[in-house]
Amino acid sequence: MMRRAFCIALALLGACRVEAAFAAPQSMVAAAHPLAVEAGLEVLRRGGSAVDAAVAVQMVLGVVEPQASGLGGGGFLLHYDAATRAIAVYDGRETAPATASATMFLDADGKPLDFRDAIASGISVGVPGVVAMLEMAHREHGKLAWGQLFTPAIELARNGFIVSPRLEGWLNLIKTLRDEPALREMYYTEDGSPKKQGDRVTNPALADTMKLVAEQGARPLQEGPLAEQIVARVQSHVRPGSLALTDLANYRPVKRDALCGPYRVWQVCSMPPPSSGGVAILQMLGLLEPFQLSQGRSNDLRSLHLIAEASRLAFADRARYLADPGFVAVPVTGLLSPSYLAERRKMISLEQSMGRVGAAAAGYVERGTTHITIVDRWGDAVSFTTTIEAPFGSQMMVGGFPLNNELTDFTARPDIDGRQVANKVEGGKRPRSSMSPTFVLDRDRRLVLAVGSAGGARIIGDTLHALIGMLDWNLSAQAALDQPRVLNLNGPTELEDRGALPAQADGLRALGHQVQVARHGGGLSAIRRIDGGWEGGADPRRDGTARGE
Repeated sequence: MMRRAFCIALALLGACRVEAAFAAPQSMVAAAHPLAVEAGLEVLRRGGSAVDAAVAVQMVLGVVEPQASGLGGGGFLLHYDAATRAIAVYDGRETAPATASATMFLDADGKPLDFRDAIASGISVGVPGVVAMLEMAHREHGKLAWGQLFTPAIELARNGFIVSPRLEGWLNLIKTLRDEPALREMYYTEDGSPKKQGDRVTNPALADTMKLVAEQGARPLQEGPLAEQIVARVQSHVRPGSLALTDLANYRPVKRDALCGPYRVWQVCSMPPPSSGGVAILQMLGLLEPFQLSQGRSNDLRSLHLIAEASRLAFADRARYLADPGFVAVPVTGLLSPSYLAERRKMISLEQSMGRVGAAAAGYVERGTTHITIVDRWGDAVSFTTTIEAPFGSQMMVGGFPLNNELTDFTARPDIDGRQVANKVEGGKRPRSSMSPTFVLDRDRRLVLAVGSAGGARIIGDTLHALIGMLDWNLSAQAALDQPRVLNLNGPTELEDRGALPAQADGLRALGHQVQVARHGGGLSAIRRIDGGWEGGADPRRDGTARGE
């Protein structure tokens, strides 16, 4: 403080530049591993764009955080162009094989398969889409050559990286990983014990695969020897899937329109269907707006109650209406109309919880997802959620990377109580997602913040809570991500076992909530505009960081 005061005094005499001494970062990367963040920053230093950096970050995460994302998965990416103030939306969601059946996740008695068996199977594997999607976004917004963006990941895969605490935890937890020879060889010692934090892992097969993708783009994943290996592995599983070479060859990423809606003085823009995230977040914000959450303290009892009640309503609609718009007429306009939200808002009471709305079931908590947030020197931004669904996906590895299990995001039963389920399995369909990459713009369409999360269906609530933290409670990006979480997926109200939040459980129970206090996985990252630049945050519940220059 004394140095700053001295510098300010000298500045009046022209002898010191306060702005230079205390300048905010002009570019920033926030992601789930420090090595990935450094790879993204190095791309930005070389004059790369936010999309260039996103490619490099994703590829490094595929090496050092293999349980969460990689070449065998999919994702959704939002791009903000500071010059035009336009948002581009890229859908790289996996698709079901053309021959997929609406009953393929049911057993001989017509009951859903045990979820663990469904995950670790050939029937769970969708057509990977993330590389094709990144290739499309790079063609439109890249500045550096595609092949250059893979160098850090290839070097890490070939030379090795150190096992993180989070990776060690998953290797210890998922005993069935040892059943896959490629996973066992890479992540376990000769006596069959999992590698520990601080051990080195190399992945030469992934280095070779990434070299192919650096040279040829998405083509090796769609045709040729690698594609043939993917199909053969899926079809040879003890629970084989119907994935075919034609499914891989026919895959195309999709450009969509951003889904935007007002919240107080801002415009909030997120992912449209087949994600349920954008619709649910805009519904919840619309329901909450008249309650003026900014008048309370962060995570006060009133706010926790209101957030949980708005979430119940949004998740009830999610279960009934949200699915791939190429197969289902999703009533997005109706779900977000002020008149509909006004009617739904009447169900919210400050004195009593409404309880479960309809028969909607809570969503599965998956951990095989990660989120990347980037702003470059031009103010262009990326909010990018990328996934293989469960940790290590389907637990099958080809070419050094795990194959996804995204098809378990479909609803196992094609009909419930005689009503066809919107999110039932169909050939070529994209399963409903909760991924919610989000931008907030001001009235002049300038970027205010970018945010998103991992966490399965809990992505929606985590992203909402972070938005409320930054917009209503005026928390910094990091403080908003640090705050303990409240969630409701149209069931029990979940309080994170962190900080002072568990002490609110009795107050919520007095309002009629069924309350569960539990550990929370998290996975958020965010970047927010501040005076003269940007600040960032990464979820303290994971291995990530946010750094700017």
